[in-house]
Order: sequence, then C-alpha cells, then structure tokens
Amino acid sequence: MLNQKDIENFENNFLAPYAMKSHNTRGRIHKEPEHPYRSNYQRDRDRIIHSAAFRRLEYKTQVFVNHEGDYYRTRLTHTLEVAQIARTIAFALRLNIDLVEAIALAHDLGHTPFGHSGEDALNELMAKSGGFNHNLQGLRVVDILEERYPEFPGLNLTWEVREGIVKHSSAFDKGVDIRGLAPDEMPTLETQIVDIADEIAYDNHDLDDGITSGLLKESDLEKLQIWNNICRKISQKYAKIDYQERKYLIIRALIDMQVTDLIQEIEKKIKKLDLKSHLEIKKYAKKIASFSSEMLKLRKPLRELLMDKLYHHYRVIRMSAKAKRFLKELFNVYMDIPTALPPGIQKRIPADGRRRVVCDYIAGMTDRYALDEYKKLFDPYEKV
Repeated sequence: MLNQKDIENFENNFLAPYAMKSHNTRGRIHKEPEHPYRSNYQRDRDRIIHSAAFRRLEYKTQVFVNHEGDYYRTRLTHTLEVAQIARTIAFALRLNIDLVEAIALAHDLGHTPFGHSGEDALNELMAKSGGFNHNLQGLRVVDILEERYPEFPGLNLTWEVREGIVKHSSAFDKGVDIRGLAPDEMPTLETQIVDIADEIAYDNHDLDDGITSGLLKESDLEKLQIWNNICRKISQKYAKIDYQERKYLIIRALIDMQVTDLIQEIEKKIKKLDLKSHLEIKKYAKKIASFSSEMLKLRKPLRELLMDKLYHHYRVIRMSAKAKRFLKELFNVYMDIPTALPPGIQKRIPADGRRRVVCDYIAGMTDRYALDEYKKLFDPYEKV
C-alpha cells in the first residue's frame, strides 16, 4: 500500500532535480490536513475534475459554436487533449505529471461560452470595471466561485496550480501582484509545458476541425512546407488509404513532430544552463520551454493560415458576431433587472457588486444555456 510519504519518496527518486516536488509546495490559502494516500497535486487534480466548472466545459466551444455539429472540439475535449500531450512531455522530461495534469485540466475553467468571441464581449462590457481575462477568471473560479466545502470558498488549490492558471501563456502582467502569486517569477517548467501543449493541441485540432467543416481547403495547406513534408512520407508508406485515414495520420504526425522537437529542445537548454532545481527555473530570465528555431519557422506559416483562412472566415465571423450580440443583450437585461438573476447569484451582489456578479454568471454559462436564457428572456412564446 502506498501512502503520501511513499509518493513523496517516489518523486525524490524518480523526478528530475528541476521538477516541482509536491512536498515543496508553497501550500494552500486555507490550511488543511494532508491526505494519507494522495499528494497535494493529486488532490488538486481530483478537485478540478469534480468541479461544476469542469463539467460545463463539455458544452463550451472553441471555434465552432455548439449547434454547428457534434464532431467539433469543445473546451472539454480540448482540455483532455492538452492534458494528454502535456503528460507525454512531462514524463519524457521527468517532471511532476500530477502537477502538469492539474494545471492542464484547469487551464480553461475561466473561459466564457462561445469561445474567444464571448471573452471579447465580456471584456468590452467590463472595460470600466477591471475588464475580463479568462486566466484571471479561472483563478476566480477556483478561489471563490466554486462552492463545495463548508470550511472555505473555492477549491483551495495549491499555490503552484493557481500560479499555473494565472500565468498560462503570456496573459499575466509582470510586476502586478495577483493574489500573492509572485508575478516577477517565471512559472514552473510544468506550467510552461502546459502552455505549449495548449498551442500544439489547438493549432492542430483547429486544423482538423477546419478541414472537416470545409472552411479550410487542402489546396491552401499544400502551400505549407510542414504539411507537404508529412504528406510525402505518408504517401510513400501508405499507397492506398481513404481521405479520413490520411487526414488523421497527418494531424497525428504534426503533433508528434512538434512534441518531439519540444522535448529535445527543452532537454538541450536544461543541459546547457545546468539547471538543478525548480527554483533556478523560476529565477531564469526567460521561459525554458520553447520549440527549436527550425520548428518555429515551420509552424509560423501554419498559424498564419489558420488565422487568415479559419479564424477570419466569414462564417466564423458571423458566428462570433451573433454570439457577442447574445451575451451583450443578456448582460444588459441582468444589469437593468438584477432580480431576474437566480437567487443564489443575487446574494453575491452586496459583496462583489452587480457588474462583476453578472459577468461571473454569464462567464460560467455553457453555449446552450446562454442560448436557452436568451430565448427565455427575448422570445415571447418561450416559457421562462
């Protein structure tokens, strides 16, 4: 039988010296007794999985809104894909897989319905009240909005997981103290690889969804060196495969190529810099996790193509415009008539203010819940 002390001994013996060990955590906001059979980061992972915000990711979308089709990625499937990629990288580098998984599973908890268009709408509406940022909202979700324990608000996650949520990607402002999360320090290497796993996942899976939707044409992709290199190898190995199998193999190869490059590049940097502890990672002036210069050159045209042909496609622009209109109109109704909010939401207004409470409520909605609310409030024949 393994207990918590055995897990800590395993981390000390197996993990790399620069990995973040669970017993070195800076702790939780609210003191709690340790769990006998789980590490700190295992507990965080489990709390995230059982949260209401995590379940809602199933009906929050990436690029294509919920009713466009069942095939397309949702925030939940994307989150699981990020966790899988990040775990692979972490295992190869002997990092703390439990911490990586917890951060990966939590990294999108603050996202709004309708993807980035929903975030843009709330940011505009909250411009004079602190704005809206999905990373900061994710921290607000796990620190305050989840109500699961009588002893404290939120999920009471460890410092490192909370830091991973706030410092996800480049969205945090250095020098600005966010609930004591050391903004002048680099994030742990575990956080850094989740960031790039996120990039790998959404680039390649948006590519997959874009091809499936017909918004991306293979004739556009054939202009890219990275696409052609992989297509050539697949054609040489498999002379007769159908279109779907070929697409799957290409997407898989793209992900594998980038993950391999990332692992090798991080390993080179760690050896070159002779990094010996997680503290040296955090004190280093730049992020350690990055692709090689060759891979960055190959990825750049692919990302530009996604931006030009998919994210700026007229159908996606229409979806975004419609989603923004829905959320803005819902926001205005709740601001004008706060008693239209559910009683449990209304009770937070004295402490947090009407505007922030309305923002929290809308940010927590799924796509279909937001659409249902819109119909209830604006369709005269819909039951409320």
